[in-house]
Amino acid sequence: MAKVKKLKPFINGRFVESATEKYTNAYDPSTGEVIAKVPCCTKDEVLAAVESAKEAYPAWSATPVQKRVQILYKMRELIVEHMDELTYLVALENGKNWAEAQGDVLKAKEGTEQAISAPSLMMGESLMDASKGYDTVLYREPLGVFAGIVPFNFPSMIPMGWMTPICIACGNTIVLKAATFTPQSALRFAELYQEAGLPDGVINIVTCSRNESEILLTHPDIKGITFVGSTSVGLHIYSTAAAAGKRVQALCEAKNHALVLNDAPVKRVAAGIINSAFGCAGERCMALPVVVAQDGIADELAAEIVEQAKLLRIGPAYEKTTKLGPVINAAHKQSVLNWIQKGIDEGATVALDGRNVVVPGYENGFYLGPTVLDHVRPGMAVGDQEIFGPVLCMKRVKTFEEGLALMNKNPFANGSVIFTQNGHYAREFVRHTDGGMVGVNVGIPVPIGMFPFSGHKHSFFGDLHCLGKDAYRFFTETKVVTTRWFDEEESKVTSVSTWDGTI
Repeated sequence: MAKVKKLKPFINGRFVESATEKYTNAYDPSTGEVIAKVPCCTKDEVLAAVESAKEAYPAWSATPVQKRVQILYKMRELIVEHMDELTYLVALENGKNWAEAQGDVLKAKEGTEQAISAPSLMMGESLMDASKGYDTVLYREPLGVFAGIVPFNFPSMIPMGWMTPICIACGNTIVLKAATFTPQSALRFAELYQEAGLPDGVINIVTCSRNESEILLTHPDIKGITFVGSTSVGLHIYSTAAAAGKRVQALCEAKNHALVLNDAPVKRVAAGIINSAFGCAGERCMALPVVVAQDGIADELAAEIVEQAKLLRIGPAYEKTTKLGPVINAAHKQSVLNWIQKGIDEGATVALDGRNVVVPGYENGFYLGPTVLDHVRPGMAVGDQEIFGPVLCMKRVKTFEEGLALMNKNPFANGSVIFTQNGHYAREFVRHTDGGMVGVNVGIPVPIGMFPFSGHKHSFFGDLHCLGKDAYRFFTETKVVTTRWFDEEESKVTSVSTWDGTI
């Protein structure tokens, strides 16, 4: 039985004992055992984290960007050095299989590498003689303290790849509200940042309920919020924090669809769909939970998906032969089971049933096998709303146009995919899909970190996305300076135009 850790928040460069009396269990999803007691930090502890970040900001923002990224260079080295440890920690607390957990950590490394580019990407613009004798320079400056509100599903990538590196590289400080179910990865990263030489208070990590995290949305010292999670919570965060004058990026739910045309190669497409639908146990907003197949290929494709899905080895996350690990906890497993039953009640056909999976030696783990619901019709909730589990819904259409229209009716638009060998239809799809991240024969069209993670519609609230150049704009504000130097003649001028220097 795993040793149960009593976790502590990370404030002002050290772990501190929480004064709370309320702790939540965090589990090893592979065994169902409790592995950590996670504090619900008090209001005073959240305020202390904000104060710590505020106090660290003046010195950190005044540190030249070139020196700030030297710490990130060191942090990258530490991620590589501790790769196996960090991978195991993700697998242990989240349930991703080993390769997926390692990818989670590698994405944190990728975000760190993007932040190392800050000296170039923070550079502003300038123009001499913008108006006769007037020179204008644009600078990008940090804003202050940011808050990151983290989901459970990517415990390394999201807090330590998407949120923290570019934020602090730009000269800001940050308070992370780590996910209660999976906080240990972020806390370990914080230790490594200290080892890399990051000053106290630049990164602070708390775990708490929504009641305490609400403080972050309106606190006068918080300049911006970066959030990943459900659409209902994201909309609340966006509306509340924006009304308080803060900048917000809220990355929310998805129901990504793939349109499969009759000319697509069935076996290869099925393999791509298997990876996209069931990878990470379906617990990712860029999963591919819906296939929209043309009638001419639908039966053959459904049969091939079922046959390939049956071959997935289900098992504990940290065994390297496992292909499909558990979901996060018992409550979430029950939620997914309820969704499967709802799909059946709505009239879907169960082509593959993963509800009764038992893994020998791990009978108490939170396992679900791959499930395929066929003949899902428009309007069925199971095909339109996010399930966040290893469940694939198959819809059928007659034409490309019908399929595209069906997909675009969905209120979510994180990603969309087309499988075809036809260049015309591929181009039409890219041009007219509502999806913000589009795949042509790519099941998970998540771009690498130099591009933004650009969800649309109810999958995103805000103006600037995470990663890419958008991130540098989000974590900085522009200052435009216009300069005029007087020569001897102009120093004698006694009358100045209303439009001095602007026309």
